Amino acid sequence: MKENKNVQQINIELTQEVSEGEYANFVVVTHSPAEFVMDFTKILPGVTKARVHSRIIMAPQHAKAFLAALGDNIKKYEHKNGEITLPVQEGFGDYPAAPPEGSLPN
Repeated sequence: MKENKNVQQINIELTQEVSEGEYANFVVVTHSPAEFVMDFTKILPGVTKARVHSRIIMAPQHAKAFLAALGDNIKKYEHKNGEITLPVQEGFGDYPAAPPEGSLPN
């Protein structure tokens, strides 16, 4: 016999505009004691200025849950498609795709 647990169901609405998505190839992550802030942008070759097109603000607990969910999805992706490799980008030091030292807040 199955136990009836109090399961709350959340109805998530996805509008047509949001469902089209927004491409980002660069994210700046900063934090304060109360929140994590992620500014998403796209950096294009030959363009010296990038505009933040989406800012996501999360409580620390939600940011950690997001990290776990993203890590789980990356594991599943790599299991199916092979390891994701990060190219070392010229001008960004030895860390793959890292911004220059001291160029970002925090």
